[in-house]
Amino acid sequence: MNVKKLFCFNEKNMRGRGTTKLLLLMAMMILIGLPLVSCKKEKKVEKETLINVRVQSAEKKQIRPYIETTGTLKADEEVVVSSEVDGIVKSVRVEEGYPVARGTLLAEINQIDYVLEEKRADAALKQAQASLANAKAEYQRKESLYKEELITRQQFDDISTRVTLAEADLARAKASLDTSRERLARTKIYSPLHGMVKEKKVSSGDYVRNGSPLFQLIKIDQLKMTFTVSEKEIADLKTGQEVVFTVDSFPDKKFKGRVNLIYPNVEERTRTLQAEAIVPNAGRLLKPGLFARISIYTASTRDAVVAPLTALMYDNSTISIFVVEGNVAHQRIVKTGGKYGENVEIVEGLKEKEQIVVVGQNNLSEGVKVNVAR
Repeated sequence: MNVKKLFCFNEKNMRGRGTTKLLLLMAMMILIGLPLVSCKKEKKVEKETLINVRVQSAEKKQIRPYIETTGTLKADEEVVVSSEVDGIVKSVRVEEGYPVARGTLLAEINQIDYVLEEKRADAALKQAQASLANAKAEYQRKESLYKEELITRQQFDDISTRVTLAEADLARAKASLDTSRERLARTKIYSPLHGMVKEKKVSSGDYVRNGSPLFQLIKIDQLKMTFTVSEKEIADLKTGQEVVFTVDSFPDKKFKGRVNLIYPNVEERTRTLQAEAIVPNAGRLLKPGLFARISIYTASTRDAVVAPLTALMYDNSTISIFVVEGNVAHQRIVKTGGKYGENVEIVEGLKEKEQIVVVGQNNLSEGVKVNVAR
């Protein structure tokens, strides 16, 4: 009886212990499983994370291809007016900055010596004319006598020679008078062009010699603008193309000109080609020496799809952009054209109205889901 009770007690006791072990085992399995479930959920959340971006619609705009460069304005003509005779400057009629027309009197050189020289030459001419007239009269008399054989051949030849010499003396006297008159005329210095006085190099009372520089004149009703283009842009540059430019003196005003000269050689050191444009300047607002920012239009206006410059991504020679379709970003390889302000022409790889990522594209990769920020 006691044995039986003991047996029953042990059996109950073992059953209780088994249940407890089972419960402990189940609790441990639950604890071990919780992190795994948590990790799976975290991984699932990471996959669903959206990257914030800003987008902008691709637009079709009218564009006009052009070349951008810089240049310098120069006077259309610039001449140094020099003295053509020796003498003392009698008067100076202009100063720096004075406008002058072609034929304006600039200065005078003392004429006294040249007036006297002209008078001597005129007297010599009259003497030569008288000598020739006398020789011709004698020639006519002796010609009649020679025909009647009243004088010898030698006597007739002598008078013929005298006539020839008198004609030569007359020609020299005329040339001398013309020279003296020309030298007298050159004592007055006139402007050879319509422009302005850039520099006055002489004053009244100065002694000048033939060839001494007196004035520097410039023509500015029309200016020249010199500029260079890079080697890769040479094929797009043609004479007659329109040039639009601005200068710092008038930042809100645009000036125009036309390409009129393209130099025949490329500068080896800089790999650039020099060219020149003619710029009207009737109002004389523009001044030689001004720095110009230039746009040279190389073709007529046309429609093109453009994208912001900030959307482009560069990988060596490859250019790409990200386009959002739905809420997914796709990378596109594109071919670009010219730049137009803050935009660039997209020749291939983009269509009008597609949504271009303009902020946040550096965090994207193909197929990533995005949240478009408003």
